[in-house]
Amino acid sequence: AMAKNAQALVSANKLDGVVTVLQQKMEDVEIEGKVDIIISEWMGYFLLYESMLETVLHARDKWLKPGGLMLPDKAILYLGAIEDEDYKHEKIDFWDSVYGFDMSCIKEIAYTEPLVDVVDGKSVMSSCVPIFNIDLLTCTKDDVKFTSPFTLAASRNDYCHALVAYFECAFTQLHKPLAFTTSPFAKYTHWKQTVFYLKKAITVCQGEEIKGRITCAPNAKNPRDLDVRIEVDFEGACMQYSAAQDYRLR
Repeated sequence: AMAKNAQALVSANKLDGVVTVLQQKMEDVEIEGKVDIIISEWMGYFLLYESMLETVLHARDKWLKPGGLMLPDKAILYLGAIEDEDYKHEKIDFWDSVYGFDMSCIKEIAYTEPLVDVVDGKSVMSSCVPIFNIDLLTCTKDDVKFTSPFTLAASRNDYCHALVAYFECAFTQLHKPLAFTTSPFAKYTHWKQTVFYLKKAITVCQGEEIKGRITCAPNAKNPRDLDVRIEVDFEGACMQYSAAQDYRLR
């Protein structure tokens, strides 16, 4: 119904001869000629959730003029480590005993589902590093599948209960480039942050490094979902930890 509302606004402002509203899937649109600019809010949780990027790339390849603008045109996904004992206890450990019933089997399922929520910047206890970046002018739909190594340097002595992901988007083709971030250190956005809980807390000393690798790809049965695998290797003064966990954003 948003198209009907948009058309009503066009008519109310006497712009019927200027603005044309099309209520169609992008893949079904047919227009004459090419376009100068494509504007799209395709970003999902963890940047890539819901796989809307493929539709934007379809529009780019079919309709954008050479030298045309994509807004936004660049995005970067970041990963960091957080201390989150209280919230983990509330959301994950809760299943150990639910009003006296053992529901720990559900706890295993809870670990596989990343939590989309607001992370306090004070909870971040490591460096945050880029794990994925994309240029909408040149990328392909296969680029949403990625594997990236990461090294997170601890900024203080603390426990690492989870890894947190957030993204930045940039409009670099404008005469005055601008960008926004969904970082825990920035103002709230509806994308919030994406939290991947580890099954075991890591005891980390300042300066030690949490190393690992993250792999992401659309789910084979439902491409709007994302399968994420995180491998972590840590060797510190207090403990050693090596594990791989599979998650699904749905």
